[in-house]
Amino acid sequence: MSKSLFRKKSLHKILADVQSGFSDSEHTGGHLKKELRTEDLTLMGIAAVVGAGIFSTIGTASFNGGPGVTILFVLTAITCGFSAMCYAEFASRIPVAGSAYTYAYASFGELIAWIIGWDLLMEYAIGNIAVAISWSEYFVNLLEGFHVHLPEYLTMDYFSAFKGHMRLQELTAAGNLGEVTDRLRAEAAAWATAPGSGNFKLIANIPALLIVVLITYLVYIGIRETKRVTNGMVMLKIGVVIAVILLGFFYVTPANWHPFLPNGFSGVMKGVSGVFFAYIGFDAISTTAEECENPQRDLPKGMIYSLIICTVLYVLIALVLTGMVNYKDLQVGDPLAFVFAKVGLKKISYVISISAVIATASVLLIFQLGQPRIWMSMSRDGLLPKAFSRIHPVYQTPSFATIITGIVVAVPALFMNLTEVTDLTSIGTLFAFVLVCGGVLLLPKEEAHQGRFKIPYVNAKWIVPVLFIGGVFFFRSNIINAFSAPDSHQQFPFALFLILSATLTVLAFMKNLSLIPVLGLLSCFYLMTELGYTNWLRFLIWLVLGLVVYFSYGYRNSKLNTTIAH
Repeated sequence: MSKSLFRKKSLHKILADVQSGFSDSEHTGGHLKKELRTEDLTLMGIAAVVGAGIFSTIGTASFNGGPGVTILFVLTAITCGFSAMCYAEFASRIPVAGSAYTYAYASFGELIAWIIGWDLLMEYAIGNIAVAISWSEYFVNLLEGFHVHLPEYLTMDYFSAFKGHMRLQELTAAGNLGEVTDRLRAEAAAWATAPGSGNFKLIANIPALLIVVLITYLVYIGIRETKRVTNGMVMLKIGVVIAVILLGFFYVTPANWHPFLPNGFSGVMKGVSGVFFAYIGFDAISTTAEECENPQRDLPKGMIYSLIICTVLYVLIALVLTGMVNYKDLQVGDPLAFVFAKVGLKKISYVISISAVIATASVLLIFQLGQPRIWMSMSRDGLLPKAFSRIHPVYQTPSFATIITGIVVAVPALFMNLTEVTDLTSIGTLFAFVLVCGGVLLLPKEEAHQGRFKIPYVNAKWIVPVLFIGGVFFFRSNIINAFSAPDSHQQFPFALFLILSATLTVLAFMKNLSLIPVLGLLSCFYLMTELGYTNWLRFLIWLVLGLVVYFSYGYRNSKLNTTIAH
């Protein structure tokens, strides 16, 4: 049983499946053209990263951390950089159009591959829900520019409207009207004007539903973004962001940058989910390995270059946002458009909304293409029912998987809010990064092949123990307070982090582990601890549900299982 849980899919088998079209890339059948170079991969990385994050979640992150959120962007970029190098080494060893699911199947076996595949499904689905919600807010703002007003109860979720209604009542009763934000007024208005009675109100995000239906239809009939279109979208996004930065600096009030850390470092870390969500997507480059002229050389460069460019843009945009208005006003879904409207530049606000509508729709399209193909790949391995790998006879797309993807994204988008979905997306992605970084540590040591990317080896034997001891010493009071507080059970994720850190410290000393994967694993796991106990519970429930599906269906029906049986 234990051996069969970790049965591996050989590289020979993976390559044979690719030749047959059994690939988890967005293409099916035939041979993929090797036409991507470093500059193309860099632009693709920017295309995936500059999307809903910079147009939406950066607002909530700035609300929590103030101007100091710029520190978090740099820390998150470094963390992603470690993970990017681990992805690149996997891609160079297994140069097929794959994802972490494919890498795990070849390296660690079926159970871990299933866990990563199941985790990626959550990342794609929940991430697309967040993108749809963000698109809705920009679309509503765009309609306002044409004097078309949608009722508030048709543009947000039920929970946000109810919470806004209750919060407004509290502030009004306490006489704290100065704390009432525009967003709070909109939420309360949605509750007050929604049809229904009592606590039963018809409140739903209709634009989010409609964009998912439209994108799903496009994906179903086989719409694929070409390299030229992708590059064009990137130029549009970067042009808008640079214009916002240059124009916004003329409206910056330096007093808004003080205090730089209004809620302390803990306030900055509250923005982890929003900031990390902004970086999600750079790992999508790893799925293009078969289409790279030289994946061993170009993939690492594309990932690192896109991360550096996006980090610079994010830091500058965060400084502009927190400088133009007070950070307390930035808890909105469309922060870029909001700040320009706030300073009286409503026409600029509408231009940003048009760009955001296009940019977020393109991100939604890219990732809505991805999820059905992961399902298709898992189905072809026998881990999911055959229907998920059904190909439409005319459109040549995974038709059933695409429809299910549309339903899985569209229905929750009606009723969930941005904070909930970004938290879940971030914890799922960080978990995938943890497994990829840990996976590199388990890869067999090989001689470096010419042209193949290999993470530079730095012996962690002494560095990691010094970092661990130093961290425990300098943060000893925080550690003690965390476990002596009345709600110490909330520190369960942090306790796991300490156990993992101690274990890796010992292993680094005894096994001379490579430093970069260790730092990547620890930094990603630490960011996971900052996402809160509730999100961990939700995430663990999702993983348990996945294990139930695997043991009730996938384990018995796996192609590797049937091969061994015969």
